[in-house]
Amino acid sequence: MRTLPPLACLLIVAACSTSAAQRPNILLILTDDQGWGDVHSHGNDVLATPHLDRLAKEGARLERFYVCKLCAPTRASLLTGRYHLRTGVHGVTRAAETMRVSEVTIAELLKGAGYRTGCFGKWHNGANWPHHPSGQGFDEFLGFCGGHWNLYFDPVLQRTRPDSTGPEPTPRTGYISDTLTDAALEFTARPGPWFCYLAYNAPHSPFQVPDAEFARHKARGLSDELASIYGMCENLDANIGRLLGALREAGTLDSTVVIFLTDNGPNSDRFNGHMKGRKGSPHEGGVRTACFMRYPPRIAAGTVVEEIAAHIDMLPTLAELCDLPARAAASRLIDGRSLMPLMTKQQTAWRDERMIFTDLGTAAGQGGAVRTSRWRAVKPGAGPWELYDMRADPDQKQNLAAEQPAELSRLQAAWLAHHKEVTSSGFDLLPTQLGGNWTLVTLPGHEALLQPDPAGTRPGISYFGKSGWANDWVANWTSTAAFPRWEIDVLAPGRYEVTLHYALPEADVGACLSISAAGQIIETTLTKAEDAPLVPMPDRIGRKEAPERRWGRHLCGTFTLPAGKTTLDIRALSKPGSQVGEIKAVELRRLSD
Repeated sequence: MRTLPPLACLLIVAACSTSAAQRPNILLILTDDQGWGDVHSHGNDVLATPHLDRLAKEGARLERFYVCKLCAPTRASLLTGRYHLRTGVHGVTRAAETMRVSEVTIAELLKGAGYRTGCFGKWHNGANWPHHPSGQGFDEFLGFCGGHWNLYFDPVLQRTRPDSTGPEPTPRTGYISDTLTDAALEFTARPGPWFCYLAYNAPHSPFQVPDAEFARHKARGLSDELASIYGMCENLDANIGRLLGALREAGTLDSTVVIFLTDNGPNSDRFNGHMKGRKGSPHEGGVRTACFMRYPPRIAAGTVVEEIAAHIDMLPTLAELCDLPARAAASRLIDGRSLMPLMTKQQTAWRDERMIFTDLGTAAGQGGAVRTSRWRAVKPGAGPWELYDMRADPDQKQNLAAEQPAELSRLQAAWLAHHKEVTSSGFDLLPTQLGGNWTLVTLPGHEALLQPDPAGTRPGISYFGKSGWANDWVANWTSTAAFPRWEIDVLAPGRYEVTLHYALPEADVGACLSISAAGQIIETTLTKAEDAPLVPMPDRIGRKEAPERRWGRHLCGTFTLPAGKTTLDIRALSKPGSQVGEIKAVELRRLSD
């Protein structure tokens, strides 16, 4: 069994010797689907990233830095210092991305020490209170909570502040990366200490990019896809330069810890330093990313860290940098360790035999990986374990499983013990809470648990897309025996108004619905056709994601719900046409007595 790291757990900041005014500001920049090779200084001669290159030179470059294979798991580990399966996050959609509210985030840690906290961009760890950023330690939020965003130009984002009773739709003008940078500029211009978590959604698909950046890369003979991705990366670099330039001009850059990293490997087959794998893979190319850290008072310019490190290390590293001792509790194990001994070259404080684990799913048979300073043992799904000597064979050309059975057995046993430990709390679906700090709660269609027709040869209901990713909806509802269901937890009993966001062709008008929860029932009829027209999308190539539509709204009525956990079901009592209708979301508004 592995030994526990020195910082065993974390609940809340204890009394500290350093005052809040003396602590550094923190700018944590995370990009989405930007691979290790999407930085010029990593050997990409097609891409210009001068600001990221300068950031790496002026601080520390972590050469072997690891995250998860996908977005939401990386974010949960980054924010908590814990392997994502401990936090309850085990997927990217249908609430599998929702982090347990008992987790303690970097924002909660810093907020308890007197920091202002702001999150700008993609959250992807829970859509409603208290799993939303505003319930996980952030004073301010501007962005979105799903796995991706549909429209990058003139986006209507959501905003919350300390006194918000729900997310406020907030239209913004311009390109989304520019908009998020503007919000971060406004936040960081105010007095500190502050923690700014700037989580850009580029270069994640859909591939939408300003004309100038796209044209520049098309002129180099690149495909539309690669021109879009590299254009988004160069736009990100320019925006990061804008932000660092503003801090430099204000005289606060050197008193700010600046961290840049990305959330997984590249989202297409492109230059990635000859590493094996891409986004979604447990191989090196799927989980090794760029990571730069700048803070002149403690980190010398030109520092290169060769030792393995990971997302789980950020929380304990920031805790040390900010002089934030933590109170111990057996229920809150921290898997990471402070990287300061590596960045200050105090090598005696570091042990070389460290293991970093990757998990592909909640079941051991789904596979994973172990990375040490020398070895990578990989179980890529249902196949057998593989073993690579990363010092002699960084491109993973030669599987040494047969030649090194003892080493493989040792690493495999360590991974199995790790996986058993991090999954010990299980993965019960976290219900959406009603009656908490928010008066308005939205149940997205893509989070519905679809109940198929038990007697039919086909399910009789599905999501629009095969995967049910963010922004998807309930579709192909042809059987009255099939229905969508949402798990809810009513914290405050009382009256709730129910509104459907829906689409319905003229030929199917008249579907009669029953909406039920905790024995309470609303019956309503969809009497108005709603085409829910498509919103024109500036996609450069065909998209995998569901399109954007302008949905109709139907006020269903109100019911009085008792406290407790239950389900909200929508059943079709009758359908005069070929389908019941398409459901984008269910909106529940708590009414005052």
